[in-house]
Amino acid sequence: MATTNYIPRLKTRYKAEIVPALKDKFKYSSVMQVPKLEKICINQGVGEAVSDKKMIENAVKEMTTITGQKAVPTYSTKDISNFKLRKGVAIGVRVTLRGNTMYEFLDRLVSASLPRIRDFKGIKPTGFDGHGNYTLGIPEQIIFPEIDIDKVSKLNGMDITFVTSAGNDDEAKALLTEFGFPFKK
Repeated sequence: MATTNYIPRLKTRYKAEIVPALKDKFKYSSVMQVPKLEKICINQGVGEAVSDKKMIENAVKEMTTITGQKAVPTYSTKDISNFKLRKGVAIGVRVTLRGNTMYEFLDRLVSASLPRIRDFKGIKPTGFDGHGNYTLGIPEQIIFPEIDIDKVSKLNGMDITFVTSAGNDDEAKALLTEFGFPFKK
């Protein structure tokens, strides 16, 4: 197997531009203090999968196409009679991205997918959790260019969580803004 020395564009930009900019902005004494993006967790709930098992297979296929990494189903942990849900039934799909795959996904999300959202005016700056992590809700999976709209059986939204090493929300927001996140003013 041939190995390539490919480095994603955003990873190179992070080391060359973003680290010095954040180091100056927050007056860090070392580059090791500069927050970094650790992982991106993508989660999609497929509630209709309780009655139709094909929904999970389609969701896994779409999520794998979007992220470039194999998605795995998530299973219910308890019985809920009101939702006709049994323990151990697949009810969602998730994938966790790290390394080069994470930077590639982030690049495609910021530059190609977010601008395709209908009536897009920027993302809300209120999705921070107080510990430097940001969660973004996507209304429908068809904003990703990898998805063929004609083959989509049902529109599903998803939650994308960006886990950073930042200690607070201000540092995390500055990091994500440097990566090109279009936050609303």
